Amino acid sequence: MALEISEREREGITILDLNGRITVGPEASSLREKVSSLSQSSPRNIILNLAGVDYIDSTGLGALVISAVTLRKTGGNVKLLNLNRRNIELLVMTKLATEFEIFTDEQDAVNSYFPDRKIQKFDILDFVQHMKKQE
Repeated sequence: MALEISEREREGITILDLNGRITVGPEASSLREKVSSLSQSSPRNIILNLAGVDYIDSTGLGALVISAVTLRKTGGNVKLLNLNRRNIELLVMTKLATEFEIFTDEQDAVNSYFPDRKIQKFDILDFVQHMKKQE
């Protein structure tokens, strides 16, 4: 399934709504290329809305990391929104959850780019403890 990427803006923050899978091949490449092209114009702050992403493989994880590095080099940043349980577990297992700010609410993700606003971050420790209780 091809990765569909739609772009919108909210309060000056670019939101990329992703739909499909982020896997080896054109899917991961299209994400890297999109973020790279956005990083060319002024420092970009981006939110990746992953609500429509059901699967991320190792190459997809690499694409997320490369996207973050690309943006941070130009003074921007990337934050993740609406990950499903499997994708959160993947980020926790690979210890990449500490490299990204993760949100479950779009307004909180947008607010996180404005230091004077209150936000509710995703609590990874709470998520991991909840997973252990379910085992």
